[in-house]
Amino acid sequence: MRTIDTELPVAATAPEPSPPAPWYRRPALVPWAWAAALCVLYATVAVRRHQLLRTTGYDLGIFEQAVRAYAGLRAPVVPLRGEGFNLLGDHFHPLLAALAPFYRLWPSPLCLLLAQSALLALAVVPLARRAGRVLGPAAAHTVAAGYGLSWGIASAAAFDFHEVALAVPLLSFCLEALARRRWRQAVAWAAPLLLVKEDLGFTLAAVGAYIALKGPRKLGLATAAAGVLGSLLEIKVLLPAVNPGGGYAHGGNLEDIHGSLLATLAHAPLDVLRPEAKAVTLILVFAPSALLALRSPLALLAVPTLGWRLLSENGFHWGTSFHYSAILMPVVFAGLVDVLGRRAPDRRELRGVLATVLAVTVVLIPSFPLAQVVQRATWRTTPHVEAARVLLARIPDGATVAASNRLAPQLTARCAVVLFPTFPVGGDLYGYSPARIPAPKAEWIVHDARAPEAWPYPSGHWPYPLARQEAELAEAERTYGYEVVARRDGITLLRRTPRS
Repeated sequence: MRTIDTELPVAATAPEPSPPAPWYRRPALVPWAWAAALCVLYATVAVRRHQLLRTTGYDLGIFEQAVRAYAGLRAPVVPLRGEGFNLLGDHFHPLLAALAPFYRLWPSPLCLLLAQSALLALAVVPLARRAGRVLGPAAAHTVAAGYGLSWGIASAAAFDFHEVALAVPLLSFCLEALARRRWRQAVAWAAPLLLVKEDLGFTLAAVGAYIALKGPRKLGLATAAAGVLGSLLEIKVLLPAVNPGGGYAHGGNLEDIHGSLLATLAHAPLDVLRPEAKAVTLILVFAPSALLALRSPLALLAVPTLGWRLLSENGFHWGTSFHYSAILMPVVFAGLVDVLGRRAPDRRELRGVLATVLAVTVVLIPSFPLAQVVQRATWRTTPHVEAARVLLARIPDGATVAASNRLAPQLTARCAVVLFPTFPVGGDLYGYSPARIPAPKAEWIVHDARAPEAWPYPSGHWPYPLARQEAELAEAERTYGYEVVARRDGITLLRRTPRS
C-alpha cells in the first residue's frame, strides 16, 4: 500500500531583524536629543544664577514686567525703565507677546529663563540635521556640540533674558532652508525677525541678498528691500512715536564721531578693528568653525550684526559678554557645514576639521558661563543669599518696591518694582536737575550694599557710586518718612510710614 506523505514542507526561516541603531546614529533623533540636553544645561545655569541673586532688574526684571503686562492684555509699560515707560519705545520687539500665554500659566521670572533656554536649544535642530544629511553622524554631533557649547550661546544663556532668544531659532531654520534652496521657506522663517528687534531687519535684508545671489533674484531683492525698509520704519517712525523722550533711544551708539557721514564711512574699515577688543571678538566669532565659515557666502548674514556692534560707541557691544553674539552662532555653524559640504573632503580631512572644531570648543568653555555648572560656588547658597530671601519675604504681594538691581527680579512677579536709587541726592553733582527728580513713591525700599552694581543708570551715568546710594537711604529716612524695618548682611529693608 502506497503511503501518502502528509508532512508539510518546512517554511523558509525569516532572517532575524537587526537590532535598532543606537540613538546617536539615528538621523531623526540626534538633533532633538541634543536640543533636550542643551535645554537642560542652559536652564540649570540660568535658574541657579537667579537663585544666587546674579540676575538683574536690568534686564530680566525689565523683560518680565513687559511680558507680565502682555499677559494681562496691557501695553508693555515697564516701571523699571521709568514711570509710564512703554518698552516698545526702547527696542521694537512685539514678538515678546508670544511668551505671554506661558507667563500667564506660570507668572515667574523662571518662565522667561526656561523659555530662553528652550529657544536657544531649539536652534541646534536644523544645524545638526543639515550636518548629518551632508556630512554624516559624526559631523551632526560635532556641529551640535560646537553650537550648543559655543561661547556666544553660553554668554546669552547665562545673562538674564533678552528678546534675541526669539531670533536665534528663526535664523537657524532659515539657514537650513537656504542651504536646501527652499527660498520661500527661508523668507518665511526670516520675516518674523522684524518683530524681534529693530536692527534684525538688516539681517532679513542680508537673507534677501543671499537669495538674490543664489536663487530667484526678484524674491531676493524684494526680501532685501522689505528688511531695510522695515528696520528704517521701526527706527525712524515707530520707536520715536512710542519713546517718552522722542527719537531713537539708542541712536547715540552710532553717532557720526568723525564729524560727517563721509568721514565716518572713510574711517569705518579701521574703526571696526580698534580698539583691539573688536578684533578679538571678530576672531572669536568665527573661531568655533576653525575660521572656515568665513569662506561661506552664508557669512554675509553676520555682517549687519557685526557692523552695528563694531561701529557702535558703546563699549559693551565690542566684547564677548552678554547676549550680542548669540544671533551669530547659527550663521557660523551653518557656514561651516556649507563649506565642508561643497568641498566634499575625504574622511581623513573631515575628521581633522571636526577634531579642530571640538578642540576650539573645549578650550573656550572654561572662559565662559557654562563652566559655572562645575564650579563649587554655583552650588553653595551663601548667608548673604539667605539673608536676602528672608528680608524679601517680608514684603507683601502687590506692594510697590524700590529695589537694588540684583534684588529687583526677585520681586517683579508679585510686586510693582522700580529701581533703587531713583531720586539722586545732590543731583547737580551728576548732572541731574533736582526739580525734575520726583520724590520716592514706593511703599518699600530694599537695598543691597554688597551686590556689584555694574549696570548703566537710566540717565546714562555709570556706575552709580555706593556712597551715593547710602546717601539716598539716609535721605529716605530723614526726609521722606521711611523707617528701617530690618538690616541683615548688608541688606537694608525700609518701609514708608504714613504721615499723620
